[in-house]
Amino acid sequence: MNDDIRTILAEHGRLAADPKTLADDADLYNAGLTSHASVNLMLALEDKFNVEFPERMLKRKSFESIASIRTCLEELTGAAK
Repeated sequence: MNDDIRTILAEHGRLAADPKTLADDADLYNAGLTSHASVNLMLALEDKFNVEFPERMLKRKSFESIASIRTCLEELTGAAK
């Protein structure tokens, strides 16, 4: 799942750094993610994983790191451990 998230971040995140070089807990907003790019990121994640982010997840904290995105996706797909 992390590889898919990193690929989508590279395509839609408009980050200053290569997502492949970022730690799972690195702050994506410090790496250049904007609110506009986070919307594009969310839409791409919804398409890739066939989910819909509920309103309660539409906040900065949900998209602040690869780990936080993965946690949301695991909950939405039922893949949580």
